[in-house]
Amino acid sequence: MTHILAVDDDNEVLETVGRVLRHEDYEVSLASSAAQAVVQLEKRLPDLMILDVIMPEVDGVTLCRQLRRDTRYITLPILFLTAKGGTEDIVTGLDAGADDYVVKPFELAELRARITALLRRGKRDRTTENVLQLNDLRLDSDTYQVSVDENSMQLTSTEYRLLRYLMEHPDQALSPGHLLQAVWEYPPNTGDPDLVRAHVRNLRAKIEKGARRKYIRTIHGVGYMIST
Repeated sequence: MTHILAVDDDNEVLETVGRVLRHEDYEVSLASSAAQAVVQLEKRLPDLMILDVIMPEVDGVTLCRQLRRDTRYITLPILFLTAKGGTEDIVTGLDAGADDYVVKPFELAELRARITALLRRGKRDRTTENVLQLNDLRLDSDTYQVSVDENSMQLTSTEYRLLRYLMEHPDQALSPGHLLQAVWEYPPNTGDPDLVRAHVRNLRAKIEKGARRKYIRTIHGVGYMIST
């Protein structure tokens, strides 16, 4: 059974999320603080974590950053469920390593759809076995690692999917809307382009730091492209 860990200091929201997920036949663990979440994670790695941003002591963004620095949790799908819906707040959460976000108050149908998409993408990632190489850029589908000029770095699951899709479509300018459908599996004309921008920025910071060339090009007014 698919296991989801939900973390929120608002007990009403936490119980609602837990009830909805159990109705969908997910196994659910609940935590009302970052400290409780860490204890749960040490006991068992979930298939997905739903994380609030505004929490006392250690907030969700800080916890997300801490988890992404630990190789055990680098590919753990993390969905922010947050009342902080401003563009800057959302970008901050994505920069911390979150895969997606839902803003409170939220529609239960939207939450279900985002969870389903994240879990489906994770299962598909695990069945991909081949390695992609484009010039000095090498992507290993088994380890979520990318190598550039013989330097290796770890990607989150969403960074991996985004880079893989770009590498599978070299020399093509891909719009944020196209990438939201192809990588995040959003329906047409939905989703926030900032989601794509934040992950492209994170990818660049990893693969282009100290590299001999720039790999991801911005095509102004269109989108992004990897050139051969």
